[in-house]
Amino acid sequence: MSLDAVFKAYDIRGLVPEELNADVARNVGAAFARFAKAPCILVGRDMRPSGVELSGAFIEGALDQGVDVIDLGLIPTDLLYFASGKLDMPGATFTGSHNPAQYNGIKLCLEGAKPVGEDTGLDAIKADIAATMQSGGGAVSAERRGEAHALDLLPDYADHVRSFIDVNAIRPLKIVADTANGMGGLALPQVMGALPVTLEILFEELDGTFPNHPADPINPANQVDLIARVKETGADIGLAFDGDADRVFL
Repeated sequence: MSLDAVFKAYDIRGLVPEELNADVARNVGAAFARFAKAPCILVGRDMRPSGVELSGAFIEGALDQGVDVIDLGLIPTDLLYFASGKLDMPGATFTGSHNPAQYNGIKLCLEGAKPVGEDTGLDAIKADIAATMQSGGGAVSAERRGEAHALDLLPDYADHVRSFIDVNAIRPLKIVADTANGMGGLALPQVMGALPVTLEILFEELDGTFPNHPADPINPANQVDLIARVKETGADIGLAFDGDADRVFL
């Protein structure tokens, strides 16, 4: 297991399972639990098939350290930061963002949605895992094992997003959104359902194999379907989301 291959400047990511697998995720969960020093951690994931096993292993690692886990389930990445701020808890979400289907990754934050990057914790977590591996055993478990509970914060998140604007000031709009089988397909209807807009979503179904096109909207090749549909329908605007719906191109 090469930690150098998956620990980046701002997150952890790599090919599954060659670089990032359940063993790595379990070790990261345990090390992050020790680093965060919080009684409870938030965990979410995007729609990639590998996220189920990886997030589950991460949760097991945290539980073994005596830390409770709130499982947020399927979420756009921004919902992790919203939940971390709302509940004042550290958290992790498993997402490959705009990368191809064979990738996955882990984004971490401390309570109050404070980011964890190379200089703010990732190096310490990496060193902790390396030391555990060098000792020849797994992380020492706590006397009390943590407990996991599920929590759906998507409706609260949607309310929060709408709180940034005056809903009554929006004129009726016709919008086409290409969510590329990513998490925008889950979040966008929740956020825009209460707005005075007509919304059409392309490739709304959550599918981390990306059967229609990659969820990387900066690539012009992945904008073709959206551009064509905006022209065809005379829509006011087109929105192209990346896989974890934390970026949008207009």
